[in-house]
Amino acid sequence: MVQELVRPKPAQRWLPESAGNKSDVVAQLIAQAEKDKVRFVNLQFTDLMGIVKSVAIPLHQFEDACISGKWFDGSSIEGFMRIAESDMFLVPDLSTWAIMPWERKEESTARAICWVYTPNGELFEGDPRMVLARSLDYAANLGYKFNTGPELEFFLFKDTIGDITGATHDSGGYFDLTGDLGADVRKDMVDALEGMGIKVETSHHEVAKGQHEIDFEYANALSAADNAVTFKYTLKAIAAEHGLHCTFMPKPIFGINGSGMHTHQSFADINGEKGNLFADESDGYGLSKIAKQYIAGQLKHARGMCAVLAPLVNSYKRLVPGYEAPVYISWARVNRSALIRVPQNRPGKPGATRIELRCPDPACNPYLAFAVMLRSGLEGIENDMDVPDPVEENLYHFDENELRRRNIKTLPGSLNEALHEMENDELVRETLGDHITDRLLEAKTAEWNEFRMRVTQWELDTYLETY
Repeated sequence: MVQELVRPKPAQRWLPESAGNKSDVVAQLIAQAEKDKVRFVNLQFTDLMGIVKSVAIPLHQFEDACISGKWFDGSSIEGFMRIAESDMFLVPDLSTWAIMPWERKEESTARAICWVYTPNGELFEGDPRMVLARSLDYAANLGYKFNTGPELEFFLFKDTIGDITGATHDSGGYFDLTGDLGADVRKDMVDALEGMGIKVETSHHEVAKGQHEIDFEYANALSAADNAVTFKYTLKAIAAEHGLHCTFMPKPIFGINGSGMHTHQSFADINGEKGNLFADESDGYGLSKIAKQYIAGQLKHARGMCAVLAPLVNSYKRLVPGYEAPVYISWARVNRSALIRVPQNRPGKPGATRIELRCPDPACNPYLAFAVMLRSGLEGIENDMDVPDPVEENLYHFDENELRRRNIKTLPGSLNEALHEMENDELVRETLGDHITDRLLEAKTAEWNEFRMRVTQWELDTYLETY
């Protein structure tokens, strides 16, 4: 049991000093919470799959949670502990305090994302947030601060229950200015996100009918992952208020674009003295040597980390040619069929230089996703890897001979294939740790086997009468 206010060591390098769990900060926060009429605080964390778990406590219990932690049964959480070793406790990270706007009535509810501890006071190795913290600390020891900007696409459907196929609420297209319900819902979603402390940059309709995107501010990877988790349940709550269902399922409708989580990435100097370490204006692509080495590392481990970045059976129905989703392991500047893209940057703005990994989807656990992205890229830097030549042609037009000639490999074609690749990738296992790797393989193999044994409607439509 923790007996004093604590701050997890892995967070020391890259969380604001004012965010530490210190007694004076707790007292100030509680005083402000009382002015804001906060009655309950949701202590939150995610399970292995990135699903938010929460326990509500009255505000008067929050100080005790910061000092001694709040105990819970870890054996009931996906991918956590066995029954014989189930006791765990939560300690809030005060930098994540926010009041939930859609629950403001006469009294308010706040949330704080927590660190997960074992009974002996050690940070739990199976906590996805801890996995990212460990990877960020690894990068910090090399002098790097990892910044990310995930772009989560989502669909809105008319009903919160029932058959979602064909039940989209609009027929708009990319950047369409529509006067339907979706435009109003997006405005309310933006207001709610900003009420939670997430700075929104843009909001627009996406390519497919019923599909949308809201982008938030680039940030250090831990804050960005916290924001991505918060983003998903916030949008679901606001959609429900409008009688809609918000889904981050990668491919909910056959024949149209699926939803991705394109992730922009760059390094800053850990001491804040050298600016964007991915930028080199003398280079034709505007990329520094370490940026290209970082790309090389991610290309090497693309297949091994794919089960983390695209974690569902359904994910691989998005990762097919023809729908702006990447299939081929390559990089380019303007080619959106490439796995890694280098977005255009305005002249004289090297601080905005970044790379964009396009295979992740919004069903992934962002803590685990950012961790494997980071460590894969760092391996490229540490081993001085050479990046292959960029491919600017449309890769969907290449035949097998051309792909083979250029040594362009493909992402896994199914969750089952991706799991085999992950199991054999030593860096991914090292990044996630044995606890998470083994439990992820077990859970996702069971998911694949259940899917494999199901008789689908397509099979009935195709075979039932003929055979």
